[in-house]
Amino acid sequence: MINRRKFGRLLGLSYLAGRSLIRTNSAQAQTAANVGQSRPFHIGMIIFDGMTTLDFAGPADLFSRPPSARVFVLAKSTEPVVSDTNGRILPDMAFKDAPELDMLFIGGGLGIAKTMEDDAIVGFLRERAPDARWITSVCTGALVLGTAGLLKGYKATTHWTCMDILPTLGAVPVADRVVIDRNRITGGGVTAGIDFGLVVASQLWGEETAQLLQLGSEYDPHPPFHAGSPNTAPQAVVDRFRRLSAKSVDERKAAALRMMAR
Repeated sequence: MINRRKFGRLLGLSYLAGRSLIRTNSAQAQTAANVGQSRPFHIGMIIFDGMTTLDFAGPADLFSRPPSARVFVLAKSTEPVVSDTNGRILPDMAFKDAPELDMLFIGGGLGIAKTMEDDAIVGFLRERAPDARWITSVCTGALVLGTAGLLKGYKATTHWTCMDILPTLGAVPVADRVVIDRNRITGGGVTAGIDFGLVVASQLWGEETAQLLQLGSEYDPHPPFHAGSPNTAPQAVVDRFRRLSAKSVDERKAAALRMMAR
């Protein structure tokens, strides 16, 4: 069973290079994220059955390191959440016990179509969004923000297979790794969560802190293949992935249409 306190070890991040160096950078920690409030910056990260662990794990690790932030892992109950690869993650608390939240976050996963129509999750986002400074997502988590009505009129991104669902939800699709539109920040598919996390960190705590997080994480990607985007992958690979993901994409489209018809 995995909880967020183990993510640093699982991702091979250095505690000394990460949290300790950031802690010495006190000037960076005192940014707009905490101006006017004495408590830490509260980040609520929503998890759900069928989530993709990496959508959540990268941002969660980065957000947990600055001393001026506190991460709350939230779910409908405190029972373990089962990921789309059968991993188990323990929430910190149920939605009903969540404190005031400065930032909302949700990732994606194979279970996203069901989550798009989950009244508890969608309702929690709708309820807390007006008081949140930032509303964010990675991958197909943007579709849940959309069904909650939180992306209408906003530029956003999501997993490349689902970009054409965003207009159904009132969003303006932008095929970038990370998209910022006012207080909405959305990240692309899965591994874009690390880029997303660093962009959010730069917004909250400044570029130097974000760079310290990147260096401590040794985030210097050199992918073995140029197949991480439909723009660079061989066409045969893109076509096969589209066939393999067609059922999931169709389910998400149908869920979006049902939610917009309510």
